Amino acid sequence: MNNNELQYMTGFGNEFETEALPGALPIGQFSPQKVNYDLYAEQFSTTAFTAPRADNRRTWFYRIRPSVVQGDYTAIDNGLIRTAPITEVPTPPTMLRWDPIDFPAEPTDFIDGLVTMAANGSANAQTGIGIHIYVANKSMDNRYFYNADGEMLFVPQQGELLLRTECGKLTVRAGEIAVIPRGIKFAVDLLTETARGYICENYGHAYILPERGPVGANGYANDRDFHYPVAAFEDIEGHFELVAKFNGNMFRCDIGHSPLDVVAWTGNSAPYKYDLARFNVMNTVSYDHPDPSIFTVLTSPSGTEGVANIDFAIFPPRWMVAENTFRPPYYHRNIMSEFMGLIEGVYDAKEHGFVPGGSSLHNCMSPHGPEADVFEKASNADLQPQRYENTLAFMFESRYVISPTKYALEGKERQANYTDCWRTIKKHFTGKQDV
Repeated sequence: MNNNELQYMTGFGNEFETEALPGALPIGQFSPQKVNYDLYAEQFSTTAFTAPRADNRRTWFYRIRPSVVQGDYTAIDNGLIRTAPITEVPTPPTMLRWDPIDFPAEPTDFIDGLVTMAANGSANAQTGIGIHIYVANKSMDNRYFYNADGEMLFVPQQGELLLRTECGKLTVRAGEIAVIPRGIKFAVDLLTETARGYICENYGHAYILPERGPVGANGYANDRDFHYPVAAFEDIEGHFELVAKFNGNMFRCDIGHSPLDVVAWTGNSAPYKYDLARFNVMNTVSYDHPDPSIFTVLTSPSGTEGVANIDFAIFPPRWMVAENTFRPPYYHRNIMSEFMGLIEGVYDAKEHGFVPGGSSLHNCMSPHGPEADVFEKASNADLQPQRYENTLAFMFESRYVISPTKYALEGKERQANYTDCWRTIKKHFTGKQDV
């Protein structure tokens, strides 16, 4: 299967309407006494009923059975999945970096292949994020999942996924992202032999597009480039399992039919995808390296204006033309905390050790910047216009300190010698002014 085989609707946060059977969607009201095809009307809300109209997110489903038709939940082992607040180990201020997590030898689906690397805030208080890596080599057969703790941002690094959701189907591959709202039921099928990627579980305000400010009406991520699925339903009965992540723990129940039985829907809370190649990069055409906020694709605001619960930023192919400028990211300390991943290629500030599928964490006020070799190279480079090609890195940046899990701190993927990349930085100071 490829992307061309699926239909999509476009426009970030639009009020969509879609039906898989003609006449399944009520017209002029949401909850008629009887719905065509003997369907059930069910409202799905990811904000409070009284949230302001501009922020209110809800969708009406018209489905074969209402969601209440399911068994009782029982707790299951959390595996390597963790939820904020992370208290199992102290959070160090040390700069951290990890190698990619290996693909499993045994058959492993998306749920069983989730590993939590870090988290912050509190899922119960609906602030902060969870950061996970997924590694999988099989589809979710007769198994479905929903996350009551937060919406899920998929950032694939390798392989292609088919996300079957209550709202329909969408595919997502390396170089694209997908977001599934809090509470939406879905299943993950592999369209390739294996798949690996990153998940940002957002406990807070749902993602929105950042303001453009003086840039004006165009640029960055454009609303029109976000794709939403059209209605597609499963009318199948049998023995299925519904897994839920709720209040930091994992649960399961039996269900005698597919929960993806929505024949029609209308609303603005639905899964979506975005091709990162469509991001319209803004950059300097004069001097200095701009702050990385200019690369923000999606943001989850907090209660403080301009200070994000989570910003999702990317560092894609682009031109570098700054004159008389140190072009890689500058050395800095930041009140925000930064978790980075690499999808492909080489990141300009870290030419060695930071590999596709790997990740790094630079927490609040922990210093970071180019490794020693990168500094020497960039300080003496011939500053001709340069095209950065075949590279794609990203950053989850949050106002809250990001706490790594016990697995992240003690697992084999942690690079024990990460800080060595700065130990060979030379002292150039002589007390004499440069000529």
